[in-house]
Amino acid sequence: MSLPLIVSAGEALIDLVTAGGSSWQAHTGGAGWNVARACAALGVPSAFAGAVGDDNFGDDLTRASQQAGLDLRFLQRVAAPTLMAVVYSASPPAYRFLGENSADLHFDPARLPAGWLNAARWLHVGGISLSRWPLADTLLGVIDSARTAGMKVSFDPNARITHRHPDYPAVFESVARRADLMKFSDEDLQFFFPDLSEADVLRRLRGMNAKAPIVVTRGAAGATLYHAAGHASLPAAPVQVVDTVGAGDALCAGLLVSATERPDALWTEHLGVGLRAAAAACSHAGAYAPTRAEIGLS
Repeated sequence: MSLPLIVSAGEALIDLVTAGGSSWQAHTGGAGWNVARACAALGVPSAFAGAVGDDNFGDDLTRASQQAGLDLRFLQRVAAPTLMAVVYSASPPAYRFLGENSADLHFDPARLPAGWLNAARWLHVGGISLSRWPLADTLLGVIDSARTAGMKVSFDPNARITHRHPDYPAVFESVARRADLMKFSDEDLQFFFPDLSEADVLRRLRGMNAKAPIVVTRGAAGATLYHAAGHASLPAAPVQVVDTVGAGDALCAGLLVSATERPDALWTEHLGVGLRAAAAACSHAGAYAPTRAEIGLS
């Protein structure tokens, strides 16, 4: 069995969302897992590298991973509860994580398939996994191993309340310095750099990493690509929006798939694919993984 070209490492979790009163709905999710699933839906061999529990929620994530076509050799099952995000208010959004000693923290890179570092072209990291220890340190080690093997690293921090951890800024900077691609939403920039203008944030990021393309998404206003030659803004693809859940993860997947399949193409072309993927995700309810046909890939 061939090895994946894109590996997304981090958290897979269950979103437990209030349905009103005493009713709740459980959905498979997690930023790292969503990106991997979306890459697979776009036709590139992909894997989610992380750990889920040996409980019923781990069963759900394993089943969904198989249905998505992910390489299950990278998904680990451990004797610990699956990480959960409890969304206890839909409007305004309010949530908390249930993850004390949960399965994601026990991810072991030594259990990954032999040869994967030399086969994969991109490693994607981000989400809350880099703000949870010891997983954050584990992933920093995976990043260094990937770079040593010649793999490229994609970073989407995907701001959440866990990033308030006092040790996270050092992790953020460490990953940013090692990244070959960074993606932020405009809300991410405000979260991580609340006292700085966007221009000042870009200068700060360029101080950490002078070369990596930086994508800043702006919802319905599209996205801006900052790269060595300057910057370019692209409009969002037209779409009837159902909801925006998972749009950022779909955009990351579009970027990674395009960069994997056409590594010599311009980053503006890769971003165009990402924006079409994000629009397709917005046309469906929930964290939808668009297909190649839906975003115009042959």
